[in-house]
Amino acid sequence: MEPLSSIPLALRQATIAAEDESFYQNPGIDPRAIVRSLFLDAQLGRAAYGGSTITQQLVRTILLSPAEREQRTVARKLHEASLALQLNMRYSKDQILAMYLNNVYYGNLAYGVEAASEGYFGRPVAALDLAQCALLAGIPQGPTLYNPLINPNQALGRRHEVLALLRRDGYITAAQETEADAEPLGLAAPTTNILAPHFVFYVLGLLEQQYGQAALEKGGLQVTTSLDLNLQQQAEATVRFHVNQLTKDHLVHDGALVSMDPSTGQILAMVGSANYSDPTINGAVNVAVAPRQPGSAIKPFTYAAAFSRDYTPATVVDDVPSAFPTKEGTPFEPQNYDLQFHGPVTLRTALANSYNIPAVKVLAHVGIPAMLNMAHAAGITTMNDARRYGLALTLGGGEVRLLDLTDAFGTFPAGGVHHDPVAILRVVDSTGKVWQEWRPTAGRRAMSPQVAYLITSILSDNSARLPAFGASSPLLLDRPAAAKTGTTTDFHDNWTVGYTPDLVTGVWVGNADNTAMRDVTGISGAAPIWHDFMEGALQNLPVSDFPRPPGIVQETICPGTGLPPTAACPDRFAEVFIAGTQPRAPAHPAPSPAVVALGEPATGSQFQINTAVPLAYQQAPVQVQASGIRPGSLRLLVNGRLVYRFAGMSGEWMWPLRPGTYRLQARGEDIRGHPVLSAVSVVQVLKPQTPL
Repeated sequence: MEPLSSIPLALRQATIAAEDESFYQNPGIDPRAIVRSLFLDAQLGRAAYGGSTITQQLVRTILLSPAEREQRTVARKLHEASLALQLNMRYSKDQILAMYLNNVYYGNLAYGVEAASEGYFGRPVAALDLAQCALLAGIPQGPTLYNPLINPNQALGRRHEVLALLRRDGYITAAQETEADAEPLGLAAPTTNILAPHFVFYVLGLLEQQYGQAALEKGGLQVTTSLDLNLQQQAEATVRFHVNQLTKDHLVHDGALVSMDPSTGQILAMVGSANYSDPTINGAVNVAVAPRQPGSAIKPFTYAAAFSRDYTPATVVDDVPSAFPTKEGTPFEPQNYDLQFHGPVTLRTALANSYNIPAVKVLAHVGIPAMLNMAHAAGITTMNDARRYGLALTLGGGEVRLLDLTDAFGTFPAGGVHHDPVAILRVVDSTGKVWQEWRPTAGRRAMSPQVAYLITSILSDNSARLPAFGASSPLLLDRPAAAKTGTTTDFHDNWTVGYTPDLVTGVWVGNADNTAMRDVTGISGAAPIWHDFMEGALQNLPVSDFPRPPGIVQETICPGTGLPPTAACPDRFAEVFIAGTQPRAPAHPAPSPAVVALGEPATGSQFQINTAVPLAYQQAPVQVQASGIRPGSLRLLVNGRLVYRFAGMSGEWMWPLRPGTYRLQARGEDIRGHPVLSAVSVVQVLKPQTPL
């Protein structure tokens, strides 16, 4: 047991600020908190609210039996309060605090501050700094939720709260708070020989949530899991090899992989980092369950929502410069990854090549709530407040867990049926009593089999993705397979998630501390790991194709229009449709979305005032074109001010030049009167070198 003098003052103060600010003044209980909790419990008819002091928490930890500890009754709460009063009379406050700090549970099987300090930071508790003390002090309130190895973002958020409490109570200054808040986690290399450590601690967290700490403390549980150790070891070796290949040139230090059986949801492999024992990459952090931005890997759920509604793989959208209004007032102007515009494209082409502008237009059509409903039904557990997000959501503007995204992709080969992730198959206690036994379930329908098949048809179409990925990308296996990549802005996260009828695997590549990589994308970073793991994992399984469900029909279309071909159609393509949605008559195409484009001058253009020509004659042509807008609504804005109205759907206006920097933008209105904006062209007019 560590004497109180060996425990940093900052940790003692942080614990008091976080758990019991009146610790040195109260008699072992907080009467106001107890009365409040008893009143609220009486309203509910059960004990649900806290109010525990540090002394009460100590009583619960060392004096109550495991069975009584798990009770949620008023009688237990009163017994706990009575023992706390007696403990407070028998021991000094410093003795009680020392006992608490040496016995409280800090997650990750660590009891007491010394074990927690060694386990998380690899150093004795006496050597902890302010930031580390604040992090430890915040864990007991939620040992799994705030475990930095499982939920680093939540742990950092809790540390932020504890530091704010320390400043509030006068223990630290604002400058100390700011400095400590900026400190990285700095987790140590864990000392363990456990196989599949990230998975093991993930399972322990599940057991703690289901049965409580007391059940784990008592021990004797026999737990059978879903892990396939051969696949796990293959996954670990594959992630480690490819991350090492990427480290030098691309600043890649970490990777994660989750592989599952899509027909059951069983987790077969979980690699949380490239090296669990490497503290320089925060290797003990399980990135497989940490929220990260998915980039374009989230797009299939936008398209699934559209196919569930009124769009088809043959629907044509215009991939042209486009601007979308936002709540902030600044138009959202998405760019494609290749910085090109591809004109009219079918949704098959748009999704297969991961074009951004069409994806945003599809999300604008179906709406953010519909897209999120689809993603949640398929297994995404994050992104729960639709009001937070804009149209950039379909480009990866929210955060997801690799485990969830892999599970959600498993819905497609499962014919639209979602199975929750399964890690625990059986739990038996020391007496032989079975506490839990997994049985196969029918799952929950997230989308129709036909919608799931359309997504699979596109993501497995190597010809469709040829323009962006080439003929021999790592997405191509020796058997039918569907896959989608994702890359976030500034190369913070790379993803590839894909599946066959038998296996779904998700791969993340990046850095656990969120530092940027260099010039590496989902296809060059994550996809090779996905490819090599899938080839090895499937090598002894027979080749099988994705079954086509009833209700899918095939029709020939003209890719330029998405309609049945006419004699003037140069190319023809056999597309698949949900029966009843295939196009019938080429004479009545669906109206194209309203589009406004600014042709000239291009953004970045510079004009030089010429001293030899009168200023009144110095002008530049501004070219504007539009489609699908309300007649007479096309106009030109310069620095947000209306300067010219066009009579038709296109036109040119000679813009008088004056020195300065200008933002040019064209604006129109769709048939409902909603504004439609072009991309902004930022143009400079340079001053004359000599006065006019």
